[in-house]
Amino acid sequence: MKKFFDRYKSHYVALLRLGLPIVVGQIGMIIVGFADTLMVGHYNTESLSAASFANNVFNLTIIFGTGFSYGLTPVIGSLFGRKELSAAGRILKNSLCANSIIAVLLTIAMTILYFNIERLGQPEELMPLIKPYYLTLLASLLFVMLFNGFKQFADGINNTRTAMWILLCGNVFHVFSNYTLIHGKFGMPELGLLGAGISTLFSRMMMLTAFVIIFFCTKKYSQYKDGFKQSSVNKRDLKSVNKLGWPIALQMGMETASFSLSAIMIGWLGTIALAAHQIMVTISTVSFMMFYGMGAAIAVRVSNFKGANDIGNIRNTAYAGAHVIALMSLTASCLVFIFRNDIGGWFTDDTQVIAVVGTLIFSLLLYQFSDGMQIAFANALRGIADVKVIMVIAFVSYFVIALPIGYICGFILGWGIQGVWVTFPTGLSCAAILMFLRFRKLTGKIRS
Repeated sequence: MKKFFDRYKSHYVALLRLGLPIVVGQIGMIIVGFADTLMVGHYNTESLSAASFANNVFNLTIIFGTGFSYGLTPVIGSLFGRKELSAAGRILKNSLCANSIIAVLLTIAMTILYFNIERLGQPEELMPLIKPYYLTLLASLLFVMLFNGFKQFADGINNTRTAMWILLCGNVFHVFSNYTLIHGKFGMPELGLLGAGISTLFSRMMMLTAFVIIFFCTKKYSQYKDGFKQSSVNKRDLKSVNKLGWPIALQMGMETASFSLSAIMIGWLGTIALAAHQIMVTISTVSFMMFYGMGAAIAVRVSNFKGANDIGNIRNTAYAGAHVIALMSLTASCLVFIFRNDIGGWFTDDTQVIAVVGTLIFSLLLYQFSDGMQIAFANALRGIADVKVIMVIAFVSYFVIALPIGYICGFILGWGIQGVWVTFPTGLSCAAILMFLRFRKLTGKIRS
């Protein structure tokens, strides 16, 4: 056991030092999600259900865009590993251009969906709440994509604290403005769910502005800033960013689509089921975002070692990261189990919704470990720029296997929302196994 620990000890320390600021930033985002759901849920059940639908639809879009941004991390990480700092600034400029184009395309796609939203079979009484909230989220997409570009750049050069502080400050503002606009405090109008959407929009604008000011007006980024200013947008760099970004975006998008499409199916079951689903998704996001924080550290460390051509440490970093995430998944599962009878009541006073939440706890516990492992090895593969295969794995896991099983269990077998939730442990377990096997195939024959 001591030999095992000694082998990975330095990697544990490095990953925690790099990953904990990302995790803290992710926890800040989780707090915002909790605040939104808590405040909206206690405002009324209809607003909670409307938020569930709109947030699940936009989560697909935002995670897709975030995945595209992740294509920057291995490129910047490798350049950082080789001390090519000016080139990293040049790549950032091209990445921001690519992210802007993706943001425009996503905005167009989501606008088309907006004009067809009634055709998705959601409860008719929710439409007056869904539509204005949807539009505020739509307006924030460009700001999210540009912020992600700066964040992934900073992560790639091992500067994870800047994004952490920006996220935390932005989230404090978001929670305060949520309280003010949802309930009409301090002389502001009572806007309900729309107030939560406006708060989200302005907090995302503020966070992007803060990162732009820090990058261009501080000495910390001076060497990268020179490369940014002296370079131009060019075909070669755009091709490099797109080559990595699209497969990651599609992989993460397909994973999130399994949740978003499941939310649409759950909407067919009514307002109570949709509200319960929103609560469970909010809870599951806690562990998901924490896992992804540590996963981002894995990707950065792996890309640094790839730049140095140190394949043995690539493998050891990935396995050490998997150990850390496994411990995190165990801790998260224990906490959910301990508070299983209280979770529903945190978010709503509706006894029907609370009862449905209680029936979904076991499914949530079932997929925690698989979710953590697929995140660990997906990020390890991203770090070595092996991204096309994870896209195929995601398609098979979520679309070929998980979603059909969820539909069969939920509607053909008549298990309702509990059947639809079979989608998640099935898809995530399949993805975790296939990504682990892929990583082992690439690195298993190499001895450190």
